[in-house]
Amino acid sequence: MDDKTRFVVCALGIFFCYFYFAILQEQITRGKYGDEENREPFTYALTLVGVQCLCNWIFAKGMLIAQPQKEDKTPVFYYLSSALTYLLAMITSNMALQWVPYPTQVVGKSAKPIPVMVLGVLIGNKRYDLKKYICIVTIVIGVALFMYKDGKTSSVNEETVGLGELLLFLSLSMDGLTGAIQDRMRAASSPSGKQMMLGMNGWSAIMTAIALMVTGEFFQFLKFAARYPYVWINLGMLALTGALGQLFIFMMVAGFGPLSCSVVTTTRKFFTVLCSVILFGNVLVTRQWYGAVLVFAGLFADMFMGKKHQPVKRSVEKENEKLIS
Repeated sequence: MDDKTRFVVCALGIFFCYFYFAILQEQITRGKYGDEENREPFTYALTLVGVQCLCNWIFAKGMLIAQPQKEDKTPVFYYLSSALTYLLAMITSNMALQWVPYPTQVVGKSAKPIPVMVLGVLIGNKRYDLKKYICIVTIVIGVALFMYKDGKTSSVNEETVGLGELLLFLSLSMDGLTGAIQDRMRAASSPSGKQMMLGMNGWSAIMTAIALMVTGEFFQFLKFAARYPYVWINLGMLALTGALGQLFIFMMVAGFGPLSCSVVTTTRKFFTVLCSVILFGNVLVTRQWYGAVLVFAGLFADMFMGKKHQPVKRSVEKENEKLIS
């Protein structure tokens, strides 16, 4: 297979796997179960995250068995702390879908570079040039336009107005902390992307299992799944598409670099918003379309100019240039 064909295969693999992943995630979290008289929402965010973490761990383990690597000497503390923030980011992001439409979650999470940069400066001792700040400001303005409420809250309970946005903010904050911890992790022992994926998802799966038992959500979910067994199919497909998407991301990064991979994944997010509008009736007003365009324009500008303004760190290591974490 030549490079052009391999690139097309990887790009289409990422696009379709995560495109279908997004559709499944919205079906699971935003759908109503049962008949018209008794409609139940899916409120089992811990279970959803736990399934993803476990399947990602199995997938990473399989890749490391197929392609053994040098021993990972990363201190357990780093994996524990990064797994906790990674887990909280996923849980709050999924919980937010109970109050905000899926396009809002996608666009909100696209602002991930903001907390990563801020906490990189505060904790990671990094410095960025003016172009980087301009890109980030563009993303901030776009997110603000998209999230701004026009005051029409008739369809939302007064007590829950803003709760979804708050959860997204918490999720982004956890993303920023995860990035800062991973920078420390790379500087300390330089684990590979597969090793980080294994360690973080493994500890996250353990933490989730403990939380599921302590809160009793696992048993509640089993009763829910017994009433609506087809939810298992959606969960299984969600885990499968997520794992396959990870495979194509590894192939893309290894063969064509992180920039090409970022372009493909960001393009996929934009089409995910369009798909959510078309398939699930999540209507966007003109202001929100402007906001979405600004967010993705800022992301693309940041990616294409990235090589020209890499963060400067007092003890920069070349391993920090590896994308997958």
